[in-house]
Amino acid sequence: MSHSDRWVSALVTAHREALFRYLARFTGDADLAEDLVQETFVRLSTHPPAERSEPKRWLFTVATNLARDAHRVAHRRSELIAAAHDRFPIPDPPPDPAALAERDERRARVRTALAGLGERDRTVLLMREEGFSHREIAEAVDTTTKSVGTMIARALDKMARALGPEVA
Repeated sequence: MSHSDRWVSALVTAHREALFRYLARFTGDADLAEDLVQETFVRLSTHPPAERSEPKRWLFTVATNLARDAHRVAHRRSELIAAAHDRFPIPDPPPDPAALAERDERRARVRTALAGLGERDRTVLLMREEGFSHREIAEAVDTTTKSVGTMIARALDKMARALGPEVA
């Protein structure tokens, strides 16, 4: 290990924790602070200060400048996103896990209820949900157009009984 490497290693040991605490408070973000600490020490090893008499001051000055730069970049990025909100759609927030579980449970109950119907009733309901006309449904199940409405009503009644009162 060279003299320069030992010097950098000694500074890391002596100032890393204090530099991290300072940056975590300065930025309010521990992950960003950790990144900035690493970048500060990378800069120390690649571009050490010409004057080695006050390394602590140099480290904190570099770290502060890096934090300010990171803040400016984040601020500018948020301004650009806000200015272009109509060009870049903002995704919906992630769904609530409880709502997802409830939705999945309802879907499973509906699938089970559909599976309990006869083939003709299931076909009539599913075709109706897909927007087919009564004439098209009648042709598919080999019946008259007049009877399709009755068949749909009966199939819906069977589904309602299979699902019970809590699914409405």
